Amino acid sequence: MIRLVGWQPMFRVITVEREYGAGGSLVAAQLARRKGWQLLDQQLTCEIAKLASVDEKAVARREEKCDPLMHRLAKVFWRGSYERSLPISDDKLFGADEMVELATTIIEKKGEAGSCVIVGRGAPYILRNRQDTFRVFVYGSREEKIRRMVKLKMEEKYAEEMVDTIDRERAAFIRKYFNAEWPCRRLYHLMLNSDPGIELVTDTILATMQALERQAQPVG
Repeated sequence: MIRLVGWQPMFRVITVEREYGAGGSLVAAQLARRKGWQLLDQQLTCEIAKLASVDEKAVARREEKCDPLMHRLAKVFWRGSYERSLPISDDKLFGADEMVELATTIIEKKGEAGSCVIVGRGAPYILRNRQDTFRVFVYGSREEKIRRMVKLKMEEKYAEEMVDTIDRERAAFIRKYFNAEWPCRRLYHLMLNSDPGIELVTDTILATMQALERQAQPVG
């Protein structure tokens, strides 16, 4: 098999969706390092905050979760009450709707530019029609996810609570904003259990991408 002049790699973007505690961000960081690509994880939070002119903490509170009822009701009051002349911080008005709108704009631009690894934020759904995007879902056993978070200095009781609740919030977020189940199995090229280790997951992703790219090379 001979690679023709002008042939370009099939995949230019990797999206990494993950269960909480499964190490998806660690996988994404390794993928970005080994590919020499841009990592878009916390940087996405920073870029959304900059566009929205709000604090990064306000964005982080809304990422991959629906607004709680009290926040939705408060936004209606803040925007529509006779007291609207009172000074209201942008952080209070910023919610999941605004976050999704801005994240979609940024992720679409990053997808067009290519050479990036994007973590969560609905990226596999936003870029689902791009043929140059390799989509991965990383999951793990509850025990291993808790162990990993404890190893990162999180108290075990809190780690158990986070592992048991964060993914439910992510599932509700995907249902509301993308009308899909989470995880949407047909969306991914690979779904990998991270219990055997982050390195093995990373190696498997890169090997699978390379295999698919070899299949896509024209013969000459």
